[in-house]
Amino acid sequence: MSRRTRLRRHKNKHIAAKVLSGGLALALVLSLLLTSAAGAVAFGVANNWFSDLPDIDDPTAFSVAQTTKIYSADGVLLANLYLENRQVVTLDRISPDLLHAVVAVEDERFYEHNGVDFPGIVRAAVTNLTTGRTEGASTLTMQYIRNTILADDPERFQASYRRKAREAVLALELEKKHTKDEILAMYINTVYYGEGAYGAEAAALTFFNKHANELTVAEAALLAGLPQAPGRLSPYDNPDAAVARRQWVLSKMFEQGYITSEQYEAAKVEGLALQRSPELDEQGIYSAPYFVAHVKKLLQDEYGTSLVFKGGLTVYTTLDTRLQTYAEAACRGILDRPEDPDYALVAIDPRTGYVKALVGGRDWNTNKFNFATQARRQPGSSFKVFTLVTALEEGMPPTRKLDSSSPAVIATGGRPWKVGNAEGGGGRGYITLQQATVGSVNTAFARLIAELGADKVVRTARRMGIESDIQPYLSITLGSQEVTPIEMASAFGTLAAEGKHYPHTSITKIVDAKGETIFEAVPEGEQVISPNVAYAAVSIMRGVITSGTATRANIGRPAAGKTGTTQDYRDAWFVGFTPQLVASVWMGYTPERPMRSVHGRKVFGGTFPAPIWHDFMIKALEGEPILDFNPAPAPEYTWKKEWDIPSEAVPGVVGLSQEAAIAALDAAGFKNYQITSQYSDVPVGLVCAQSPEAGASANPDQAVVVIAISMGPDPASVAPPPPPPPPSEPTSPTPSP
Repeated sequence: MSRRTRLRRHKNKHIAAKVLSGGLALALVLSLLLTSAAGAVAFGVANNWFSDLPDIDDPTAFSVAQTTKIYSADGVLLANLYLENRQVVTLDRISPDLLHAVVAVEDERFYEHNGVDFPGIVRAAVTNLTTGRTEGASTLTMQYIRNTILADDPERFQASYRRKAREAVLALELEKKHTKDEILAMYINTVYYGEGAYGAEAAALTFFNKHANELTVAEAALLAGLPQAPGRLSPYDNPDAAVARRQWVLSKMFEQGYITSEQYEAAKVEGLALQRSPELDEQGIYSAPYFVAHVKKLLQDEYGTSLVFKGGLTVYTTLDTRLQTYAEAACRGILDRPEDPDYALVAIDPRTGYVKALVGGRDWNTNKFNFATQARRQPGSSFKVFTLVTALEEGMPPTRKLDSSSPAVIATGGRPWKVGNAEGGGGRGYITLQQATVGSVNTAFARLIAELGADKVVRTARRMGIESDIQPYLSITLGSQEVTPIEMASAFGTLAAEGKHYPHTSITKIVDAKGETIFEAVPEGEQVISPNVAYAAVSIMRGVITSGTATRANIGRPAAGKTGTTQDYRDAWFVGFTPQLVASVWMGYTPERPMRSVHGRKVFGGTFPAPIWHDFMIKALEGEPILDFNPAPAPEYTWKKEWDIPSEAVPGVVGLSQEAAIAALDAAGFKNYQITSQYSDVPVGLVCAQSPEAGASANPDQAVVVIAISMGPDPASVAPPPPPPPPSEPTSPTPSP
């Protein structure tokens, strides 16, 4: 006879009062009252016990908290999220030995009663009255009722006849609607086994690193004995008590014919082989913890904490664990010392917006703040890209000349904005827009955004994917406002995708506990900038890697990017991309402080972030086809070129007063001009510089001529007066002849 057959051997015996009506409830109440010391309590009071019973037909009445599982794109389990660590499984995925053990020790007449064990009630009542001990008579069905539909009953943990009666009535109703096997499966998936494990599957993984259908007889007996006192009987904390309880369960199994004498003797001497599954660490997170934390926040924001931690969702994500490993290794490989700054890396497929790797910090165990998604830090010169794109959209070609002299003093309506060059040097007179980008020349971009208007640059950044609240200040072109690494990767991905922006996405599919898909991502990009403009920007930014500030990022295939370093070396960035992958790298201290000596040198975007990006991309793209950026299609949109539009020679106004300069520009048809000021050797009040330069061709109706009014020599650069001569030494008297 098989064990499964023995489990069901009582099914065909006389089942007491299967067709009893609601009068059975009253009989039960009567029997309970007669055994109570308070036997004089009125039957009317007893009837009130049932006035607010929950609806047993409510499909949500018996729902139990289940574990939500998060998987990577390549099928790796990344995390379990739970309030109660439970994985509901069907009866055929539970060891028959565990089923036998549960019935033997918890409810040996389970297949003979229909929800309420009346002989057990009588036996318990007699014991309680004659010995003073408290003995229960709850069946498995009643226990299941208590743990689910009556879980919120204030008397759940009290030895109350009212509670027993309510459980009994609902148990009788439940047994009319479900088979014994269904009830047994529901019970065994609900009960608490200790160590945070609810249900047989979680318990088997918690104590033996096995699935519930892989348990030995001894292991099944040990688990079946735990629900009596999960804390006191924990085999991890009290192995002697756990084994003693196991022996009692084995004896009950043998007595009731569930195991043979040979099985009984062998199981009694089996040693404890405890092993917690590596999938059940304290946090429930096993890989890519910062990415999982990001996904968890997205889930909670959309579906609420209750469904996320109790709903048994299956969440499929975009993460590629191979790329994640490379990302972590690249960061640790460059910033490998305990005193090194914090860092973040986010990699996205620009063709879909899917996040493929995310490193949010140095060590999850010591700092759970996610620098990739939560840290808003100044992006420095990497933000110049949005000014570049805006300029190209406005019709400026890569050959457009910009004044790079340093310092640039920009009129703001208040205190002038004074800008110098740092990362890329500068002060080389007039240079092209392409040269200014490749060399990351601050003064050229400061003058450029003054010409364009900061509001246009803000709109460009938002279209391309920047989500943080950024304000239209001129200094934004130098990265003065704060953004996150995931935003920067997403926005630069717009250029890699030929001007189409795909929002960054981390979740591809969500399936609920019933197996129904409640969410599925469909990548939908929006053409936010012209392919021509995108290609022009990419063509310029390729020079950053081949000959500019990020030569350490050269990976031997077509790629583009931009470095960024903030004031006083507090933040350093490199954001770069190929047609199939974009990645942003950030580093900085928290709390913020200068990075003047990391591994003995100052930190720029090109000195540490660019090599990290290089090491990651080399591995991430290994075996991938070498793709070039697609040339812009024509003639859908042709960005303007200076030689395509009517033009006139810009008059030279350097050396003139402001009034005379304006009059000369007006006379030549240039009505749009902007006044700035800067230090120079030209006398105060006269024009010391102009852009475009004298003689340059420009459209009088569209060009904005910037004229700088001299403020005189820079006080900081004026040589101090020579020191007074030292006092003269006394002379010796002339010797007499």
